Amino acid sequence: MISGIYSALSGLTAIQKKIESNANNVANVNTDGYKATRVTLSSQDPQGIQAVVQQDQTPGPMVDEQTSAGQTLVEKSNVDLGEELPNMMLSRRFFEANLKTVQIQDEMLGSLLNIKS
Repeated sequence: MISGIYSALSGLTAIQKKIESNANNVANVNTDGYKATRVTLSSQDPQGIQAVVQQDQTPGPMVDEQTSAGQTLVEKSNVDLGEELPNMMLSRRFFEANLKTVQIQDEMLGSLLNIKS
């Protein structure tokens, strides 16, 4: 039973990193030259989930802008809101599922202790 709690807590921590990455990407959508981060989830032995954060090195769109030095080509952020917002909604559901697992494990442990006492 305790292993179920540890596994769910590992999932909560990994999904939290994913949500933080999405939020950071959305916050920097208008920052020139910003490179989005992506979180990859993988299984961890003996149980649990590991989150690996990597920076997406694909170039952002290049835009001609007027600056004090004249017309210059400026690289914009490579963040795609059409990708970030659905990922945030999925991450929310994953977080809720892992949280529910912790709650159920807690209830089961409480019931077991009530039966034993």
